[in-house]
Amino acid sequence: MAKNKTVYVCENCGQESPKWIGRCPSCGEWNTFKELHVAPAQPAGRQSTPAWHPATPGNTEKSRPVALTNIETGREQRFDTHDHELNRVLGGGIVPGSLILLGGEPGIGKSTLLLQTVLRMTDRRILYISGEESERQIKLRADRIAPAEDTGHCLLLCDTELNNVFTHVADVAPDLVIIDSIQTMSLSEVDSAPGSVTQIRACASALLQFAKQSGIPVIIIGHITKEGTLAGPKVLEHIVDAVLQFEGDRHYLYRILRCIKNRFGSTAELGIYEMTGDGLRAVENPSEQLLGEGNEGMSGVAIAAAVEGVRPFLIETQALVSTAAYGVPQRSATGFDLRRLNMLLAVLEKRVGFKLAQKDVFLNIAGGIRVTDPAIDLSVISAVLSSNVDTGIEPLTCMAGEVGLSGEIRPVTRITQRVSEAARLGFRRIIIPAFNSKSLDASKYAIEIIPAARVEDALRHLFG
Repeated sequence: MAKNKTVYVCENCGQESPKWIGRCPSCGEWNTFKELHVAPAQPAGRQSTPAWHPATPGNTEKSRPVALTNIETGREQRFDTHDHELNRVLGGGIVPGSLILLGGEPGIGKSTLLLQTVLRMTDRRILYISGEESERQIKLRADRIAPAEDTGHCLLLCDTELNNVFTHVADVAPDLVIIDSIQTMSLSEVDSAPGSVTQIRACASALLQFAKQSGIPVIIIGHITKEGTLAGPKVLEHIVDAVLQFEGDRHYLYRILRCIKNRFGSTAELGIYEMTGDGLRAVENPSEQLLGEGNEGMSGVAIAAAVEGVRPFLIETQALVSTAAYGVPQRSATGFDLRRLNMLLAVLEKRVGFKLAQKDVFLNIAGGIRVTDPAIDLSVISAVLSSNVDTGIEPLTCMAGEVGLSGEIRPVTRITQRVSEAARLGFRRIIIPAFNSKSLDASKYAIEIIPAARVEDALRHLFG
C-alpha cells in the first residue's frame, strides 16, 4: 500500500514545495507554508467520480471553438435581490451562473445579510446550505429577522460534503444556492481537512464548474484572517466572479459592503447598512445618519465631503490633541490610515509651522466607518489644528481636498457631487481645491464655494 506524500503548501497562493520555505517564491509572503499530507494517486479506472455531474445532455458535449460573432448573449437578466444596497454593489442584481464570494470578520453580519436577502426573494426558490449552524439555529434567526414573512421558498440543508450538496441541488433545482461557508465544505476525493488550502481550492473549482454549467448562481461566505484578508489561497479570489467585503466594527451600528472584484459590473459601488435588533437595515441617506448632532462649533470637529465608490456623503472627523503624558507621544486613528495621519502631522509641522512632536494625537471617523477617500485629508488637518488651538470651526462648514507633502491641496474626483450633497444638507460653506473650483459654476449651487491652493489658505479661512 502506497504511503501518503508530504508536501508544503502556501496558505496565501497555493504554491506547493517538497520542503518548507520561509518566503513563498510565488506571492512573496513570509511564513505561509504549511505541511500537508497528500494521498497517492489512484490507479486508472479507480478515480473518484467528479463532484458535479451535468444534468442536461447539452452540457455533456465536448467544448468546441466558437467565433465571437456567433455567440448570442441577448438581454442580460439579473436576479433582483429586493435589497437596493446589495443590487447596487452587484451592478444591478445577481447574474445567472455567477460565483460570488462574501467575506468579513466573525460576527459582522455576513450570514444575517444573506439570510434576510433570501427571505425577501419570495419569487425565487433558494437552497441555503450551512456547515456552521443547525436548521433550528437558522430558523430562530429567520424568525427574528422576518417573523411575518412567507419562508416556504427557502430550503435549508446542513451538510459539509459537497458531493451530497450537489445531489440535493439536482433534486431541488433551486434558482440560487448559498454556501455558508466555503471553509466548512469538503470533497471526499480530496485527502485534506476542511478549510485547508487544497480543500478550499477544490471546492471552489467544483462550485465554479457547477455554476457555469447549470446557470444557477452561487454565493459563498468566506472567513478572513487576523490580518483582514480572505482566508484560503489567493486563487479563490481569482476563481470567483465577484468578491464582496462586509466590514465595520461590531461595537458600532454601521456596516459597509464593498465590491473588490466584479466581472459583471463596477467595483466603485458600496452599500451602507445599519445593524438593528431585527437584522440589517439599508441606509439610503448616509450623510444624515453619519453627521453628529450638537457638535457644531466644538473644537476638534471638522466635516468632510467624502465619496466612497460613487456615493457622496458628509462625515464627521473628530480629533483630540493633548500634551504627551509619557516620553513617546501617542498616535491613534480609528477609521483612518494611521500612516497617512502621521504624514499629515508631518506636513502640519514642516509646512505650516505647528509643533506637534510632543503632543498626543487621537483621530476618529464618526460612526465606526473606515474611509479611504484621500479627500478627507483637509478635514483631518483642520480637526487636528482645531483641537490643538482649542477653537471650533464655524458651523455649517465642510471641506474636501487631498493634501500633498509640500502642503498643496490637490484636486479630488466627483467634486460636483460633493458640493451638491453639502448644499442639499443645508451647509453654508465648502472649501475645495483651487483647481477644482475652475470647473465649477458657483452660481448653480446654494452654497459658498471657497477655493484653497494650499493648507495655509484653508486654515486662514477657517481660523482667520
